[in-house]
Amino acid sequence: MQTAQILILLLVFALLLALGVPIAFCIALSTLAAMILALGFDGATVTMAQIIANTDSFVLLAIPFFILAGQIMNRGGIARRIIEFAQALVGPFPGGLAFVNIISAMIFGALSGSAVAAASAIGGVMSPHMDKEKYDRGYSVAVNITSSTTGLIIPPSNILIVYALVAEVSVGGLFVAGYLPGLIVGIALMIVAGCIAKWKQYPAAKRVSVSTAIKSFIAAVPSLGLIVVVIGGIVGGVFTATEAAAVAVLYALILAFFYRELRITHLPRVLLDSAATTAVVMMLVATSMCMSWLLALERIPQEISSALLDLSDNPIILLILINCILLIVGIFMDITPAVLIFAPIFLPITDSFGIDRTHFGIVLVLNLCIGLCTPPVGSVLFVGCSVGKVAIAKVIKPMLPLYIAMIVALLLITYIPALSLWLPHLLGYE
Repeated sequence: MQTAQILILLLVFALLLALGVPIAFCIALSTLAAMILALGFDGATVTMAQIIANTDSFVLLAIPFFILAGQIMNRGGIARRIIEFAQALVGPFPGGLAFVNIISAMIFGALSGSAVAAASAIGGVMSPHMDKEKYDRGYSVAVNITSSTTGLIIPPSNILIVYALVAEVSVGGLFVAGYLPGLIVGIALMIVAGCIAKWKQYPAAKRVSVSTAIKSFIAAVPSLGLIVVVIGGIVGGVFTATEAAAVAVLYALILAFFYRELRITHLPRVLLDSAATTAVVMMLVATSMCMSWLLALERIPQEISSALLDLSDNPIILLILINCILLIVGIFMDITPAVLIFAPIFLPITDSFGIDRTHFGIVLVLNLCIGLCTPPVGSVLFVGCSVGKVAIAKVIKPMLPLYIAMIVALLLITYIPALSLWLPHLLGYE
């Protein structure tokens, strides 16, 4: 690609982003401008053809199904039952409501496959409870925001499906690989939350009786069963990830009607919301893959790989550089286009050092999850603040120790591959 075309691509993208244009259109229009500069008006035809072709994938069909399943669960009373179950587990600990928030967000985020859904559903329920116990509002919102991102690492996760498509790795293996890293991030957040609770003398939540704990567990079992059905079916070879997503919709629908918190009259709104979310996600996927295709065509990933390898041939140093770049990217770009654009750039480097693609996928996604908690484009940050009715400025300071905890977890997961790969290897994934 000529220097002028690179400049056009970057300048148009940066200008549109600064003007507040949605990220999908920033990517599409900047790619279109570069293609027209290279090929004339034929560039527009090529760009449109690539955008259409990029959505023609059986694997991507899982995304709208998981989105629909998440919407059904969000309206089906599942969040409340998960919170009651989490409270029975950790209520007696000092600052127990923060633990309840973290565990609930982890579980609901995993079930729905959406950090935004977890921040909205769990935050909406937990914020009033934490207010009553005199928790600082900024801190309670910060806990909700950071813990909600763990659902993108713990399967089933839409973004892991996107990475599996780009990296050509097993969706099932990638799903299984996310469990331990997701738990590690959650534990790191809980350790920090416990220290803050002791320092600020936040009260323990009310202790629940054994009978109440058993009842809350029984009530949550059907919801938790979704993970068993989906992941168990994939690992057991009963169905593919796409078929598992369809099963998840059916399971969530039956569960919501069983709880009697979703009615037939609610379905049109659920379907419309799911369609709108799917349209946004698929537009991001199509346009991002188009830009990625253009960059690959002009050998940009190879040039970036060579530049990084010229800086150092030490894999430890290179992984630090890649992590730093991804953390910066996550601040300015949404997670889906970031995965689609930067995974093809960094995979040649990690491949050259023998770093497993499944392991790198977890590291990549975790990096970008941290970006969801930061301004100026952190979607989970905005949703969490909106639900908690607090200004972003009041969340940043209490979020810093939680942010550091996520960075520490990221470093552990980056440099101890077994944390990601032990379970996939145990279950026979190569």
